[in-house]
Amino acid sequence: METQTFVFFGIIGSGKGTQVKLLMDFLKNKGKKELLYAGSGEVFRKLINSDSYTAKMVKESMFKGELQPDFLTTSLFTNILIHSLNEETHLFADGYPRTVSQAESFEKMMKFFKRDKVKIIYIDIGEAEAVRRNLLRGRADDTKEGIEKRFDEYVKNVIPAMDYFKEKDGYEIYSINGEQSIEDVHRDILKALSF
Repeated sequence: METQTFVFFGIIGSGKGTQVKLLMDFLKNKGKKELLYAGSGEVFRKLINSDSYTAKMVKESMFKGELQPDFLTTSLFTNILIHSLNEETHLFADGYPRTVSQAESFEKMMKFFKRDKVKIIYIDIGEAEAVRRNLLRGRADDTKEGIEKRFDEYVKNVIPAMDYFKEKDGYEIYSINGEQSIEDVHRDILKALSF
């Protein structure tokens, strides 16, 4: 199996993180050792927990509910690739790209790293289901209004970022119904990827 690059898209509550993990476990069980998880959420959490000036600025903009600037998200993601990506590594991008500008940067990165086949997995759930699932999680910032705002943000920024790749050579987009059980979503992903 040639080296694979997977990009996961899905609104908060779509179960995207779970599906990334299930696909990684599936490939690990098939004997694939070189797997790299590049999750922008994870690096942002690490950054916020540091005591740096950047962390302070990020916290301020997060508190206001603003998206982080493209340069910052792109540099954090790029950093993961610079330090951890090898020729044989299967790459799993989660939470990046989230804007058209980031999508353009991502395309340049893939060219640089000679990744000419990219599989985009879009876990599609409707707004009502996203609200329902996020309210069930019961996080303090998960109010109905807050979730709806994030959903709008997603439609306005993230969907165009994914659509950017629609006509691009070497990019394949798989839309998966996320409103099923975790097992069924996983099964549909494997089927779409022909595993």
